Amino acid sequence: MHHVGVLALDGVFPFELGIPARIFGTARDEEGSPLYTVTTCGLHGGPVRTAADFDIAVARDAGLLATVDTVVIPPSESLGAIREHGTLPEALRTALAAIRPGTRVVGICTASYVLAAAGLLDRRRATTHWREADRLQRMFTTARIDPDVLFVDDGDILTSAGVAAGIDLCLHLVRRDHGSRVANEVARSCIVPPWRDGGQAQYIRRPVPEPSAAGTAATQAWALERLAEPLTLADLAAHAHTSVRTFSRRFREETGTTPAQWLTRQRLDLARHYLETTDWPVPLVARRSGLGTGASLRQHLRAAIGVGPQAYRRTFQPS
Repeated sequence: MHHVGVLALDGVFPFELGIPARIFGTARDEEGSPLYTVTTCGLHGGPVRTAADFDIAVARDAGLLATVDTVVIPPSESLGAIREHGTLPEALRTALAAIRPGTRVVGICTASYVLAAAGLLDRRRATTHWREADRLQRMFTTARIDPDVLFVDDGDILTSAGVAAGIDLCLHLVRRDHGSRVANEVARSCIVPPWRDGGQAQYIRRPVPEPSAAGTAATQAWALERLAEPLTLADLAAHAHTSVRTFSRRFREETGTTPAQWLTRQRLDLARHYLETTDWPVPLVARRSGLGTGASLRQHLRAAIGVGPQAYRRTFQPS
């Protein structure tokens, strides 16, 4: 069973602290057995102050981090010194240095500062809360901070944007480990979307659209029922009863991505579902998901997750 260790630093935000236990703790295999065990620790064990009006009792100390498969660090309001000077307190540096090579390390929201100060983001892609992205990049110039995405998967180092983006990242890890079926069941149980489209751009403060501006949600729902069809931008705009230019602008405002990128992601997600749950030939999966040809499916899948359709199917349909 995959062991997840969660490090609760002094001043931890309770919402983000609870995300790993809730998401990973909900994941089950087909027999209903848990796929992860989640253990929380503090630097020294014992009571940990939170950013709310209560403390929490943590039995384990940071020695736990040397024994787990994945380390998750939620954000804390007491990261000021790290944020100001870019250096870690000695106890935290020692705890992180003890993590075994190959262990996945996950930073939620401003915990990216902790990873950066530990040298884990050198020449690595990462993200953080959009309000902190510029500062993080200026302080740690060798990191490659992407302020627009909800999370970044850079192999064994993963980071998320603010607050609820930690849910997106943990669901992504469940999907990466066990496939879409398990991740979707976790999302249903927790009553959250299994995948949110777009990135942080849709949450950055901007002028409020005119009240009369029509949304694109209905057209998105319409398109999801027709992914196998050759939908064009003009088709989407016509369904929304607006011009192509206006539809494209509204769509990006609402989702943080373009209609074409959104369609490709939805079709690829559908193709992954078919690869996991059917024995259809790859060309048929490509046609049924709207990606056209087997070559097109292979190209998109490799770009998204680094493997082709057959390798993906072998992973999630073991013989």
